[in-house]
Amino acid sequence: MSSFFALGLGLATKNSRGEIIEAYFPQPILKPSSDLVNAIKQLGLDNGTLELSATQIESLATQVQDSELKAQMSGLHSEHRTAIAVLLEKDSDPASVAEAYLKLQILSHRLAKPHQVNLNGIFASLPNLAWTNEGPIDMHDINASITAARADGRWLNVKSVDKFPPMTDYVVPDGVRIAHTARVRLGAHIGKGTTIMHEGFVNFNAGTAGASMIEGRISAGVYIGEGSDLGGGSSTMGTLSGGGNVVISVGENCLIGANAGTGIALGDRCIIEAGLYITAGTKVIMLDDKNQNAGEVKARELSGKSDLLFRRNSISGSIECKTNKTVVELNEELHINN
Repeated sequence: MSSFFALGLGLATKNSRGEIIEAYFPQPILKPSSDLVNAIKQLGLDNGTLELSATQIESLATQVQDSELKAQMSGLHSEHRTAIAVLLEKDSDPASVAEAYLKLQILSHRLAKPHQVNLNGIFASLPNLAWTNEGPIDMHDINASITAARADGRWLNVKSVDKFPPMTDYVVPDGVRIAHTARVRLGAHIGKGTTIMHEGFVNFNAGTAGASMIEGRISAGVYIGEGSDLGGGSSTMGTLSGGGNVVISVGENCLIGANAGTGIALGDRCIIEAGLYITAGTKVIMLDDKNQNAGEVKARELSGKSDLLFRRNSISGSIECKTNKTVVELNEELHINN
């Protein structure tokens, strides 16, 4: 293996000014072999992005032994898209659109977990695009494209205007169910066995480790452990939505009830009752085994601890925490056929 970080061979879309606005990589490669890196270098690419001609694609294919990779290269011949190679020597901040898309697809292909890929400054690398039924279109080109489509008797449907496309337009992981694919962004890491219902949402650089039920929101940077359940309307506070530099995570076999949420990390086997939102500054009354007041803490002091049950006292309105003595179990019938 080489010391290079990643390699992507794929197809890119350009705008009317000849600029790359997005890129698709059928199978990104982490730690590409020295032979493959050397073959790419012979084409004139040491680090960054290179547009590939048909001759260069053929030349590269003759030097590759892996049959699956050869098949991918044969799919790079296109009259409508530009074939590209992206070679990254180090996991540096993404410096271009193509590099940003490669890193997002590395996450969605489960080659890395959230926070294992450097995405610093990714918003500056990604342009806002109109995501249509005919693919991504640059915002400077969208009005002309709508007019051209109508003149041609076609209807151009603009599904969203965003920097991040739906994950499943690029990667469809095995063993998952996603009821509303537009609610899972490219760069999400969806573990095998996960079910995401219609109101579930997963941002980029976030996701699940394995079998989980997601009916709530997984914000950017949040990683959900195996066997956990996010109830309908629940939310996790991400670094983009108020969490600052604090990385929120949820451990294994946790339950965040309907319309509940957390702004602290949860360890394993934790429960937050329905309708209760815990933030770092929330004052929490600790209860002993006899449900007696054992002192008051701020929720940030409980961050990352396991076997906690958070609830609101229905009489006093105070937020209480006691030892969770139950185990959260997912409905196997909902996951067995993923």
